[in-house]
Amino acid sequence: MWPQAALTQTATPQPAAPAESSDQVTTLTARTTLVLVPTMGTAKNGEPVFTLQAKDFIVTDDGIEQTVTLEEDTGGEPLALVIVVETGGSGAHQLEHYRGIGPLLESVVGAVPHRVAVVEFDSYAGVSQGFTADLDKVDSAFRKMPEGDAGGAIYDAIGIAVDMLKVQPPKYRRAILLISETNDHGSKLKAADALKAISDTNTAIYSMGFSSTRSQVGHEASEMLGGGGPGPAGGCMADDPDADPLAKKNKAVQAYDCLSLLAPPLRLAKMAAIAARNALRQNVPETVAHVSGGEYFKFSDEKGLQRDMVRLSNHISNRYMLSFHPIAPHAGFHALQVALREYRGVRVQGRTGYWVDGDGPVP
Repeated sequence: MWPQAALTQTATPQPAAPAESSDQVTTLTARTTLVLVPTMGTAKNGEPVFTLQAKDFIVTDDGIEQTVTLEEDTGGEPLALVIVVETGGSGAHQLEHYRGIGPLLESVVGAVPHRVAVVEFDSYAGVSQGFTADLDKVDSAFRKMPEGDAGGAIYDAIGIAVDMLKVQPPKYRRAILLISETNDHGSKLKAADALKAISDTNTAIYSMGFSSTRSQVGHEASEMLGGGGPGPAGGCMADDPDADPLAKKNKAVQAYDCLSLLAPPLRLAKMAAIAARNALRQNVPETVAHVSGGEYFKFSDEKGLQRDMVRLSNHISNRYMLSFHPIAPHAGFHALQVALREYRGVRVQGRTGYWVDGDGPVP
């Protein structure tokens, strides 16, 4: 079962040409009445569990339990896959490890019609191989990759991949395979926009991550909470012009004070958005995999990368696709949680969030 869609849209967005440079910013808009939640169930030995039914799952949206349906198996549909590879920053030391990926792609895409593209990035992101059904061309792209500069614009590269997938035929399943270090260095696309892009599209992201050599940790909770909420004009994270100058708080304390002004479902959604933003700063590939409903693997050498590619090929078509109509929809980030009612010894992993654009409640 394929972890395909985040949202089923009631209105089809106008197609846009695939991005060819990192200067383009991904903007996705969704008005949704159906949410799709790709979910993986595994036993203690890591093998997929195939016996689960819709009644076995508990899915909550901002803490509210939803009535879920188990979608029919879609594993036989065509596949559009963009492989996003870091050649700069810490990725420059991984180039030799990438050389053996090509021969493993056939097992990853399976025996269905497919088209695969490659995006590589350092300080800039670009397409090194457009969509093709010829996996030998993809293999050649990996073998010819040059060493990049010191940058690692992960968000920009994901933005290009999402734009490329948006214009693929609707019958194609969409996925991104991200191979990168843990931290973003130098993207023009901001963390908030990256979070919206990956959680607003019907694309699952599978990630292979390796450690960054340096960390750039920021404090940007104000961007997530500013505007349209309770508190001072301009948002509860804005400075209150009537406040005592001696009583000003740091932004972290102010952020959580803002949350106390919200109703419980929205408070949970805001907390989840902050948590996701913080997680992006700690580990980008892991966070985008969890938010999108994909899977995250960590490797340190060529054997580890090849082992994880084999694991991915075993897992990628053996997922449950749950769906539900939101009971209390609203614009903004939604926190999703998936659990099992019983089934001891079975680990379940599902999509952790989705984003709905708009200025008001979703119809």
